[in-house]
Amino acid sequence: MKCVVLAAGEGKRMHPLTFTRPKVMLPIANKPILEWNLLNAIDAGFKEFIFVVSYKSEMVRNFFGNGEKWNVYIEYVNQGKAHGTAHAIGMVEKFVDNFIVLCGDTIFGKQDMENILKKELSMGLVEVENAQEYGLVETKEEKVVNIYEKIEEPFSNVINAGIYHFHKKIFDFIKKTDKSPRGEYEITDSINMMLNEDDVEGIFLKEWRDVVYPWHLFDANEEILKKIDGKIDALIEENVTIKGNVIVGKNSNILAGSYIEGPVIIGSNCKIGPNCYIRPYTSIGDGCHVGNACEVKNSIVMGNSKIPHQNYIGDSVIGYNCNLGAGTKIANLRLDKKNIDVILNGKKVETKRRKLGTFMGDNVQTSINSMINVGSMIGNGVFIGLGAATVGEIKPNAKIL
Repeated sequence: MKCVVLAAGEGKRMHPLTFTRPKVMLPIANKPILEWNLLNAIDAGFKEFIFVVSYKSEMVRNFFGNGEKWNVYIEYVNQGKAHGTAHAIGMVEKFVDNFIVLCGDTIFGKQDMENILKKELSMGLVEVENAQEYGLVETKEEKVVNIYEKIEEPFSNVINAGIYHFHKKIFDFIKKTDKSPRGEYEITDSINMMLNEDDVEGIFLKEWRDVVYPWHLFDANEEILKKIDGKIDALIEENVTIKGNVIVGKNSNILAGSYIEGPVIIGSNCKIGPNCYIRPYTSIGDGCHVGNACEVKNSIVMGNSKIPHQNYIGDSVIGYNCNLGAGTKIANLRLDKKNIDVILNGKKVETKRRKLGTFMGDNVQTSINSMINVGSMIGNGVFIGLGAATVGEIKPNAKIL
């Protein structure tokens, strides 16, 4: 049986991190979201995959290839312009018969995939607090009765989890599906039509992590890091302290005076220290440098980024190939201790988080003593000058002087 993975979307609510990569390629614990789903699906018994791609699809193709690295077979279908989930699934009609579909930007557990696999014509369900942001699902005696898209005042907290087991008949309903008020062809509309003729079983999931906004990466990162077993495959100098579960990749150097408090993952070819503090729930990608008198806490640092001199990084995501000047500091707590809001795509969004630093795109450079305020959203290619302060949403390639 084939596993179809929807991996075509840009993820505009994940700006500025998705200006330069598709959402499914955002790293969590040093692996793309899509790879975590692939690994769990492999553990659940899948060997053949179809990735439906579109936005910056070359990044997905170049990373995963034909699947040989994972001893599976991966083929690709390009959706072209994204017209919704029904349109995406409809693209694979000639390649599948009985098949599983999952949204590649949501992490699903191995056991849940196995349970979906056992039940033909089924869909995953999950209970959440913020049901108004999802498709609400009405059930009766384990059968799905109806699916409602994003109700402002939901009557329950049971939502569509984004994983399905279909047979060939679904394509008949996809072809009859009209555009939704959002201007897309929604698979939930196709399923609602199917419910008039077939029973669809709702299966509650035990492991499910959705990543809608950039700050949701922290929750997913923490969950995965809690499960890891420590493994040090690096050069460790004297007077280094390592506590808890810590992974350090090949050809990395941990220099004297460094204090690493797990769970933490550090990639290959990194230079950590001397005299720095890496705090729990931090992921540092390959080829990074965290240097003297630096502190990194509960953050994701993508590959090839440099945090070399007297920097503080807290509750932040730092993009690929960024370079922070000496003394660059990121604020992550308001003086009044209230929750932090952000400006995302020009609109104010509540994060419901008391501690939040910055989300920094790729190839950002800061100069000496640059200051970045709480909740700053910094686009790729931005330059922040000597002693400059950054506040709010900064568009790509801007210069803050």
